[in-house]
Amino acid sequence: MELGELVGRRPFPAAGLLLGLTRRCPLSCAHCSTGSSLTVREEPDARQLVRFVGSFTAADRPDVVMLTGGEPLLLPALVEELSSRARAAGSRTALLSGMFFARSRDVPPAVLRAIAGVDHFSASLDAHHEREIPRADVFRAVHRVRETGVAVSFHLTGTGADDPYLADITRAVDEEFGGQVPSLVNEVRPFGRAASWAASARTVPEAGSVSPCAMAAWPVVAFDGTVLACCNQDTVDRRPAPAHLRLGHIATDGWAAVRRRALESPVLRMIRTVGPAHLAARSGVPSRGASYCDGCRALGSDDRVAAEADAVAAGAPGALLDLTAAHRGAAEGPVGVVRHHGCAAYAPLVMAGSTAPGGSR
Repeated sequence: MELGELVGRRPFPAAGLLLGLTRRCPLSCAHCSTGSSLTVREEPDARQLVRFVGSFTAADRPDVVMLTGGEPLLLPALVEELSSRARAAGSRTALLSGMFFARSRDVPPAVLRAIAGVDHFSASLDAHHEREIPRADVFRAVHRVRETGVAVSFHLTGTGADDPYLADITRAVDEEFGGQVPSLVNEVRPFGRAASWAASARTVPEAGSVSPCAMAAWPVVAFDGTVLACCNQDTVDRRPAPAHLRLGHIATDGWAAVRRRALESPVLRMIRTVGPAHLAARSGVPSRGASYCDGCRALGSDDRVAAEADAVAAGAPGALLDLTAAHRGAAEGPVGVVRHHGCAAYAPLVMAGSTAPGGSR
């Protein structure tokens, strides 16, 4: 499964599932959105995760399961088991790693077995990671992963289109891998350890403006086992979770129940179709919060929002609206998805062989 195919599924509700396996990580990068470290012990119960993924069926499963953390490869046996169970139902798996294991000259056998069992492997690389894992070591390890036949990509992060680091690293990846390894380029967001210094992620749109949110499409299993409708880090971390964004818990719910709630919630349909600001205005609710995501989280505290969403997006008409919005969001392909949600200037790199600013392919 190539990166472009994975990203292209992002706008479709319940087409994917994000599993945060652990908050532990051997690295302590200054921009880490989850605030991960080796001293943090938060992680879902492994048995509950296995049971939840085991609830997938051939007729009811996500297309893609994204395994992340923290550092998921601190739990290589769990990665293997989850990947095996997901594949048995027909789902494909992708894994994002901070590449701690690249410090060794050889990839540890348990780590390599876990990677070989997924359908896509993505390596995080940025200025903060490079202070702990040299670029040459990461490149060497990625070459070794490619030898297993698993599709690979880079997850690159910088401060924006003018960041000289992004120009340098994208050129280096292109030269090292001959333009055959794609990259998803994002901008640092003010979450976790970056909250005190990173630029604000997204301002509140004008009241009533239509600004759909594809990030409310894929359910997310948080570090306490709660399943949420949103991957925004504040939403994943804060408790209690807003009622309209909570889809269940892996201790008590299977995939079928989570998927049904994600697809059938009129409020979530409206967020994905027109966005939280437009839904608030339609409901007669004043805009709240300092950001787009703050405004979304605040929707759950007002009954008028639920009533308006029910009136517009319940039943079959709401399902059609939802599907139409997903197809509209996917119409520009994977590059269009990244333009809206990542670093737009480098969006073409989501497809191998494409050209980025400065002339690298």
